[in-house]
Amino acid sequence: MGNAVRVAIDAMGGDNAPFEPVKGTVEAVNECSEVHCILVGDTASIEAELAKYTYDKNAIEIKPASENISCDEPPVMAIRRKKDSSIVVGLNLIKNGEADSFISAGSTGAVLVGAQLVAGRIKGIERTPLAPLIPTLKGCALLVDCGANVDSRASHLLQYARMGSIYMENVVGIKNPRVAIVNIGTEEEKGNALVKEAYPLLNACSSINFTGSIESRQIPYGDADVIVCDAFVGNVILKMYEGVAGALLQKIKGAMTSTPISTLGAAMVKKPLKKTLKGFSMEEYGGAPMLGLNGLVMKTHGNSKSVEIKNSILQSVKFVNADITGKIRMNLLEE
Repeated sequence: MGNAVRVAIDAMGGDNAPFEPVKGTVEAVNECSEVHCILVGDTASIEAELAKYTYDKNAIEIKPASENISCDEPPVMAIRRKKDSSIVVGLNLIKNGEADSFISAGSTGAVLVGAQLVAGRIKGIERTPLAPLIPTLKGCALLVDCGANVDSRASHLLQYARMGSIYMENVVGIKNPRVAIVNIGTEEEKGNALVKEAYPLLNACSSINFTGSIESRQIPYGDADVIVCDAFVGNVILKMYEGVAGALLQKIKGAMTSTPISTLGAAMVKKPLKKTLKGFSMEEYGGAPMLGLNGLVMKTHGNSKSVEIKNSILQSVKFVNADITGKIRMNLLEE
């Protein structure tokens, strides 16, 4: 393994397990030599899937887990009772220093609860947000929080902004990333009680490049690099983003095959159009990391396909190599 980043993958989590998690893992190790993957789950099922592919056998190992947590189980109870579930076993690999990252498409509630109970928060972090990269016309932006903390305080949003800035600068490579808070207008006096309280805290923070408020319609145009909000607002933005993208794609496909002439035109622009649409696909950016933990835990969509799993693994390599966890700890010491 050498200095390879060790990434554990929940092979039993999500709607398409174990097929898609295993396929995505193989695609990742075939593309990146800097990663060593640990597939967590039922050994027989994982081995049956791995047998379909050609890959470096030293780059993937299996960690047995006999139980699985379903999405309809109470998260706290499931984490405490199912100690041999793929989620708990994978999180313990983080806790025990046997893995640098854990990725799961399984129960969101169980992953969020388990990450904090098992891996634990960095000392001084009040809340750990989910922070997915979302496509924009200028590349991508980090939406933080998108689902972990529905009710947040102003101090939480300030920490989200600081952690998000560290992530965007060191993983995505955006120098001095622009930070904005989601609001119903760009004027400073607008917003609900949370936004009005958080705005001056963000504005006074010297370690971030705060640019003020951003309306949701500005987000796809890339007017900010770190989009700060509570999880209720963030989840609505994320789901609307995904829904509109899917609806537009259906409309485009329908229009381009509606007549013989449009079908011919579609054939002529197929390659450049496919490339353009790929750049606006959420799957291309991997899952959503939970920022502020002792180690990296990443949540992918429940219906994740192999491309999202693969890109989550590759994103993990960048995260770990950039020592985002260490940089967040150092940033807190500057308070």
